[in-house]
Amino acid sequence: MLRNGLEPWHLLVVAVVFIALFGSKKLPDMARSLGKSARILKSEARAMRSEEEPAAPVGSPPGDGSGPAAGR
Repeated sequence: MLRNGLEPWHLLVVAVVFIALFGSKKLPDMARSLGKSARILKSEARAMRSEEEPAAPVGSPPGDGSGPAAGR
């Protein structure tokens, strides 16, 4: 039934509706704020990843015989 669900003219209709609803003056502002939000999201995700990486204790590597399992 929906073999070719998204045709190029569908995108054209969506673009015309967006321009009609929001006006040509607000669209650049919306795109700018969306880009700024994406940059903030990326930087926060990168910061969270960098906080999680040094989870291992800094100093001696694991299994060097100094831990509680060394006596086994």
